[in-house]
Amino acid sequence: MVKVLITGGTGLVGKYLQKKLKDKNYEVAILTRTPTLKNEFGWNITEEYIDDNAFKNITHIIHLAGAGIADKRWTNKRKKELINSRVLSTDLLLKKVKELNIDLKGFISASGIGYYGAVTSPQIFTETDAPENDFISKVCVEWEKSALNFNQLNVPVTILRTGVVLAKSGGALSKMNTPLFLAALGNGKQYMPWIHIDDLCNLYIKAIKDTNFTGIYNAIAPEHHTNETFTKTIAEVINKPMFPFKAPSFILKVILGEMSSILIKGSRVSSKKVNELYSFNFPNLKTSLKNIYNNE
Repeated sequence: MVKVLITGGTGLVGKYLQKKLKDKNYEVAILTRTPTLKNEFGWNITEEYIDDNAFKNITHIIHLAGAGIADKRWTNKRKKELINSRVLSTDLLLKKVKELNIDLKGFISASGIGYYGAVTSPQIFTETDAPENDFISKVCVEWEKSALNFNQLNVPVTILRTGVVLAKSGGALSKMNTPLFLAALGNGKQYMPWIHIDDLCNLYIKAIKDTNFTGIYNAIAPEHHTNETFTKTIAEVINKPMFPFKAPSFILKVILGEMSSILIKGSRVSSKKVNELYSFNFPNLKTSLKNIYNNE
């Protein structure tokens, strides 16, 4: 029997993934700071606490927890929180799996295409490319390093470097469907690797079912879009006018500080490796948006 423990299970991806797992008759347990339901269990990273009952009969861990990258300005305090919420939580999970001698069949962790840095270049990044030397890259590098420590226990590890997740409720689309973001940001030529939430959840499920689906994968759709073409496609699908002027980079820098780099910079990321093992239900942006907004 498969039983999956999810961290970050109450977030955008976690909620959708819970439903898909339950539809497939997988048992699901959730780690949360404020447990209220029968299948929810408490944890506190700063106190290095996890309810031992959360690990009862689990076969897989899906680790989604982490402070929101774009939720607040990147002060020094916030930067520390962004890294610690990912790394210390992973380290705590590893410690408990060792302590309780859990026979884990797989550890599946989120990561981000931020691994390649907030850069705009002609390069199409693959999983074997080196990380960039900026903050967003450092977050992902440290995150992945902590996840790969599960290999020390001979636990198979799968890491999904995720782009912009497209979903109807919450996430990037709810922020982009506003007057400011229905305009190209900066010069609009930065790329925006993306994935439909249905495909992303299917990849997490594949990592449970397919013992060969281990290692690091770019979890992004195969169709490349710049910020400008992405925004034009949203405007077309939801039948709203796109703002005729671009949002200047300097204004975004004033409003958002260093965090603006993840909006005004971006390169293409290759989906070739994952595409050889998985067929996307939504490889096309327009089809994805129609499905989300119009249920087509």
